[in-house]
Amino acid sequence: MADENETEVYAYEQVLILISCVLSFLGSTLIICTYVIWTDLRTKPRKLLVYLSVADLLSAISYSYGVGKIFKSNTWDCVLQGAISTFANTSSFFWTVAIAVYLYIFIVRSNQQLADSLVLWFHIISWGLPLGITVAAVSLQKIGYDASEVSVGWCWVSIHAPDYVLWMLLTGKIWEFAAYLTLPVLYILIKKHIHRAHAALSEYRPILATSSQAQSRSSMADRKMTLIPIIFIALRIWSSLRFLLLLMESPAVQSPLLVTLHGIGNTFQGAANCIMFALCTKPVRSRLLAAVCCCRRRRAESGNADTSVHETPGVDAAGPRGWGGEEDC
Repeated sequence: MADENETEVYAYEQVLILISCVLSFLGSTLIICTYVIWTDLRTKPRKLLVYLSVADLLSAISYSYGVGKIFKSNTWDCVLQGAISTFANTSSFFWTVAIAVYLYIFIVRSNQQLADSLVLWFHIISWGLPLGITVAAVSLQKIGYDASEVSVGWCWVSIHAPDYVLWMLLTGKIWEFAAYLTLPVLYILIKKHIHRAHAALSEYRPILATSSQAQSRSSMADRKMTLIPIIFIALRIWSSLRFLLLLMESPAVQSPLLVTLHGIGNTFQGAANCIMFALCTKPVRSRLLAAVCCCRRRRAESGNADTSVHETPGVDAAGPRGWGGEEDC
């Protein structure tokens, strides 16, 4: 039986959020695939980004199932979806902060050995802690139907649990608020360090042949340092706002605009990471464009080959060695 105070999720909200889920799924998959395919791009920070993308991938899948179905009660798939999204979402928070900590130690402290030594702890905390919290929540029957009060059709912490606020904090909100504070501080420190390094080298730039290229690369990196915490907060703030409105028992928690922003914000993280770290990263972008152009060229040449075969009897359909093959790419 549906809850009397259930937040209604409209069809257009479902469509928008499902599109966001698909984009996040594709974006996370693209980040993982580029890491697997191009071995020279396998830096340690990008490897950490892959782990974050795995968490975002799980989130996109679980959220898409929930928003597509719009749960009305505590069913077995509601609990399963809620458990997966709780684990993946919390893990995503930890990996986002872990990347910031790694970059801070690597860039500001100039201690790659220490940064690399923390990767094992990143795994233990970013996978182990969310898993432990999720198992505890499921075992104590805290995961279930929440009437879309702090979700958009999917299941999370049961709204009927007497201590639901505590479990909402433990299964996500407290880590979300911690990330709001941690990420801006770390990236501001990194930016200040980069600015000081640029200032120290500024007098030598006129005599450096590649100064313009280096300055362009550093400018892009500087913009990313600014955008990472801003985008994270811009996506997640709507979920936090609805949580606070729920605590205040405000009817604004059911605002269609707020619900839509919440749904898109919670599901778009994988797509946002792809835009920043794949599509807006020149080495990755140039290779993706080259791969797309190569595939188009091969299809075009394959079509020309088929035409030639039909028009000229006796020509081998495969064409000469390398015709339209990988050698052309």
